[in-house]
Amino acid sequence: MVCLETEISPLSWGCALAHVPWPNCPMKIAKLETFTNAFVGFVRVTSSSGVEGWGQLSPYNADITATIFHRQIAPHALGWDALDIDGVVDHVLRKEHKFPGSYIFRALSGLDTALWDLRGKLEGKSVCRLLGGEPRALRTYASSMRRDITPEAEADRFAALRDRYGFDAFKFRVGRECGKDEDEWPGRTEAIVPLLRQRLRDQMTLLADANGAYSPAKAIAVGRLLEDHGIEHFEEPCPYWELGETKEVTDALTLNVTGGEQDSLMPIWRQMIGMRAVDVVQPDVCYMGGISRTLAVARLASEAGLVCTPHCANLSMVTLFTMHLLGAIDNAGPYLEFSIEGYDYYPWQESLFRKSPYDVVDGRVKIPDEPGWGVEISPAWLDRAQYQASTLAL
Repeated sequence: MVCLETEISPLSWGCALAHVPWPNCPMKIAKLETFTNAFVGFVRVTSSSGVEGWGQLSPYNADITATIFHRQIAPHALGWDALDIDGVVDHVLRKEHKFPGSYIFRALSGLDTALWDLRGKLEGKSVCRLLGGEPRALRTYASSMRRDITPEAEADRFAALRDRYGFDAFKFRVGRECGKDEDEWPGRTEAIVPLLRQRLRDQMTLLADANGAYSPAKAIAVGRLLEDHGIEHFEEPCPYWELGETKEVTDALTLNVTGGEQDSLMPIWRQMIGMRAVDVVQPDVCYMGGISRTLAVARLASEAGLVCTPHCANLSMVTLFTMHLLGAIDNAGPYLEFSIEGYDYYPWQESLFRKSPYDVVDGRVKIPDEPGWGVEISPAWLDRAQYQASTLAL
């Protein structure tokens, strides 16, 4: 294990200190630790009273994100009231206003989610209950991440998953990722859409994800094909940064056009929701910077009468965060995204937890009701990870 520890004194914060409730806060954020590899990273927060909470940085390039965390998140968070989650999230973003990019939010998710876990453990409640929800079983959709698979092979594994785990909803990939109207190979999309419907029959819900593959005209043409075969969800048909193009597709089709997984800035969300560029919003808890900011998006969508079906495309803690969120919001979509890619495709997912929270029974998973997130990170995994710590100097 590679270890790096930094001690940060409040006296070094300058004018930022005026906004931090130090030293009279009864439960200050006293220590922030990260355990990372290149793919995934966990955060442990410890309060001045000794209560701990665990969260997660956004997956992928997590080792880089950990550097951002200790340099641009921890200095502003240490000393803050550990129960004032909204306050510290807002404070960090204001202090780092010159860095409004993805990495800040990817790092911030580790702080936010660890603080929610801490609060849950302090109050003896699951995060779902803290948010006003009731832990329950959630319907899932089996989410394929693969474009290198033939239509026949995809149909075979969907049928096997249906029979083994009871899934009754499936998402597959169309087009080439950000592919400028190209398919992964010629004819793949035109083949997979009718084949999956034929093999899985009408009682199965089918969803399609284009990952920004199309221009509006091509997306509308593909969307008509999807509608003809009863596909109910068309995700990210155009490049996500082109809201006008996505709205053109939404306005032209009757199936649900969905999007938002890549977005983290609230002005973009207000614009997307205000212009109704999509029918369903899909914020990602880790890309957004945590639960607090994702809740804000869900509320905006609810006020506009839009459904929120968050993005959670792997079996790190992001799916767990999303489960707790879906159990609490009033405009939750009808299902939870559940990746079907195993260790052969995502080897970095292996052995993250002492006991997996992702047991699928009859196509459903249960929101844990234990305090906090209801999961324990594997000690053996932590022992192998790169370790860094930032500590409040008292």
